[in-house]
Amino acid sequence: MCNYCGCREFPLIGRLSDEHEAISNAAGRLRRAILAADADRLPAFDALLELLLPHTATEEVGLFTELRAEGSLTSAVDDLCAEHDDIHGVLGALDRAAPDWAPVLAALDRLHRHIDNEEHGLFPAAVIALPISAWDRITPAAASP
Repeated sequence: MCNYCGCREFPLIGRLSDEHEAISNAAGRLRRAILAADADRLPAFDALLELLLPHTATEEVGLFTELRAEGSLTSAVDDLCAEHDDIHGVLGALDRAAPDWAPVLAALDRLHRHIDNEEHGLFPAAVIALPISAWDRITPAAASP
């Protein structure tokens, strides 16, 4: 995860980055379980979904909404939302009775790239693009002074 630009000092970015780390770790556990044909594949899959679904909702309802309103990063936000839809679509289509893990592994690769793009592209750009009033609207209440 990004540690060089200071964007994690913004409470929402810090929270989303921490969630990215947890999601990446869960995705790694799932990948290892799939490749080992481990019996824990479905629990590992569920653990990833439990982290991923609320995370993407937070991004889309908070940060992405403000970035769309600001306007300069709309194309990047649209691309990231399309990636959310793609990854969620693959994961949501898993047949739990007879899982085909190949598409899930490919989605995990896309998820890794997606997180990297947010951490090293969108998040630092958002810090520059958004006015303080936008950050005030989307800063988690628990993080407020």
